[in-house]
Amino acid sequence: MELKNAVAVVTGANRGLGRHLAAQLVERGATVYAAARRPETVDLPGVVPLRLDVTDEEAIQEAARIASDTTLLVNNAGISTATPLIAGSPDAVRLEMDTNFFGPLAVTRAFAPVIESNGGGSVLNVLSVLSWLHPAALGSYAAAKAAAWALTDAAREELAPRGITVSGLYVGYMDTDMAAGVPAEQKADPAEVAAQALAGIEAGLPEILADETTRYVKRSLAASPNAA
Repeated sequence: MELKNAVAVVTGANRGLGRHLAAQLVERGATVYAAARRPETVDLPGVVPLRLDVTDEEAIQEAARIASDTTLLVNNAGISTATPLIAGSPDAVRLEMDTNFFGPLAVTRAFAPVIESNGGGSVLNVLSVLSWLHPAALGSYAAAKAAAWALTDAAREELAPRGITVSGLYVGYMDTDMAAGVPAEQKADPAEVAAQALAGIEAGLPEILADETTRYVKRSLAASPNAA
């Protein structure tokens, strides 16, 4: 997909990776709706702030009505509550599923007709190495991202006849607020991850693997799980 003159909606664009994605899209000549639950927190020059809460169906439909010229949707908004599945709060588990799976699903369902009506385009889902690797301490996040992986693959097949390509971005820990408390030795630069993501969209890649950890885990998917 050619990003120059594209019209993009980036969810969670007020900080972290989403902010970098929005900024780099502007640099590449795209029109960008920078979506956030609180659009007043969007401070990027050259973007159009857009109110969009991915857990609010009414807000999603209104955003799709306003951004009716969209050709690229970036499902970036997400949360991590560091909640285990068995011992953790059921409410926290549901919140992660609502935000990280049902949210992108609802936004994609709302914007797919918009993108199709504008001649086709692309959807990028920001996923995680934890779509494939499922540590117990982050069980709810991993489960939601695994579901979003399935969403990405299924939507790719379903939307292809409508002229819409669907890509998944997979990355480990990034140097953002979400991973600030994670004692990872090396975190990816979100600006570099954003650049890889946009290059992958332009190349039409179905999967964009943004760091060596993610590439290693992907190669290891056929291995047997470790015995408990």
